[in-house]
Amino acid sequence: MAHNPRMAHVIADVDTKATPERIIRALTDFSPRRFELWPNVDKNYYKVGTVGDTSADVTEGSPFLGGGVWERAHYDWSTPGTVRIDVQESNAFKPGSFWLYTITPGKDGGAHVHMEFDRRPRNLKGYVVGTLLSLFGKKIFTKSLADTVKRVEDAKA
Repeated sequence: MAHNPRMAHVIADVDTKATPERIIRALTDFSPRRFELWPNVDKNYYKVGTVGDTSADVTEGSPFLGGGVWERAHYDWSTPGTVRIDVQESNAFKPGSFWLYTITPGKDGGAHVHMEFDRRPRNLKGYVVGTLLSLFGKKIFTKSLADTVKRVEDAKA
């Protein structure tokens, strides 16, 4: 896919001692435990629509840029080792924006987590957030992902 400079496209890679199955469970856990594992998810924006065996429809967001950024997204984990999150609606980004997590076995029973996301702005807020993500997203999201997989490693289940 050709890269559009107006889109934020960020890639982060993290290794963890947690198994691929535990990482997938953490990505697809829509219980109140989600806020412990993913502290960037704000409770004010969080709404679970439907959850099936391999998909879910969820609204999530953060208070970023005062007034917040939220998205209603479709989660799909029907392909083994992959969780794809497609934006259906957002106050900043167009449908077609996505997150893609690919989790593969790592060394010593752990996992390698490859995260990629792409944001297509729909308005001024989307362009501002997209520009910031293009500039600082890799560093911010690599750290955030590393912190989350550490929380998964430390969790009892």
